[in-house]
Amino acid sequence: MKPNFEPGGKLHAFHSVFDGFETFLFTPQTTSSSGVHIHDRMDSKRTMIIVVSALIPCLLFGMYNTGYQHWLACGESHFPFWELMLYGFLAVLPRIVVSYVVGLGIEFAVAQWRKEEIQEGFLVTGILIPLICPVETPLWMLAVATAFAVIFAKEVFGGTGYNIFNVAIVTRVFLFFAYPAQMSGDKVFVATEPILGIGGTAPDSFTGATPLGEVATSDAASGLNITGITGDPISLWDAFLGLIPGSFGETSTLCILIGAAILLATGIASWRIMLSVFAGGTVMSLIANWCASPLYPASYLTVGQQLCLGGFAFAAVFMATDPVTAARTNTGKYIYGFLIGVIAIVIRVYNNGYPEGAMLAVLLMNAFAPLIDYCVVQANINRRMRRLKTKES
Repeated sequence: MKPNFEPGGKLHAFHSVFDGFETFLFTPQTTSSSGVHIHDRMDSKRTMIIVVSALIPCLLFGMYNTGYQHWLACGESHFPFWELMLYGFLAVLPRIVVSYVVGLGIEFAVAQWRKEEIQEGFLVTGILIPLICPVETPLWMLAVATAFAVIFAKEVFGGTGYNIFNVAIVTRVFLFFAYPAQMSGDKVFVATEPILGIGGTAPDSFTGATPLGEVATSDAASGLNITGITGDPISLWDAFLGLIPGSFGETSTLCILIGAAILLATGIASWRIMLSVFAGGTVMSLIANWCASPLYPASYLTVGQQLCLGGFAFAAVFMATDPVTAARTNTGKYIYGFLIGVIAIVIRVYNNGYPEGAMLAVLLMNAFAPLIDYCVVQANINRRMRRLKTKES
């Protein structure tokens, strides 16, 4: 088939499409003829596949939790494991399909238009988008947001490797600000209708607010009482396991840490960024709790609750560590990650209208990452210049 897609072949106009599929399925045999290069089989496509593999625990648990929360909303007391998993699978599958079809479709079209190779960055972005969105996000909204993010946050900058903002986060932020009524409240994070005859119909009276959303509207003066769909208190252990309402793949800190272990063991993600994000979140949580005020109910949350609730852990492991949009110097990674952790807790605590701040914090620091690297490099240059002058004198 390949000669048909090469220059002069009858299908040469689709060379980029064929090349994208060929290099995804097989290790390319082409090598450089000059210059100094490192040759191995770990190209960017396989790097992305490892990241997708690290996301599988979050995806599988998201399937179970989606079914579990639906069963709770319907008032059930029996939770058949495989039915819950099947319900969650059927709930997320259309969103994954829409994300990949829209995003990859645009990237394939742009690559053909530019006569370039199809980049592989969307292999990860396509799975991240459904994981960070509420399970009840309408498919057409997801398609519009994905198209917006791929075009305006990626392709206009030059494609994979040139974007300054994380594409998945831009998708989520676009959805929140463009359709706030459909992306917040106490119903969007829990599936309410049966799918292909599986599950039931949740009553209109149920509340599926996320723990952080509940905290933001609570009366802190009388003490925080974080409860789930059934009205029972949510323990720190429940939050760590992820058996709480929330975006599809963000609720389980345990599964996120499993993914982090995979990324660190394979050397894909930076431990400096991960560590500093959690350090910044811990420090700011302690400060907020020390200065707790009834005006800001989230300031009464403990460090453990701040780190396990919402999308903080997911942002620290999978979003902040994006090698394209993060800081690249070692010192810069510490600064970048620490500020993400601090800003995430600041937004979460002191903006009751937006109880989750992790994604916005990563997006903000994406814009400052080049400046951080520049300052670090310039400081190194200045230090070496002073050392040189000292030796000369």
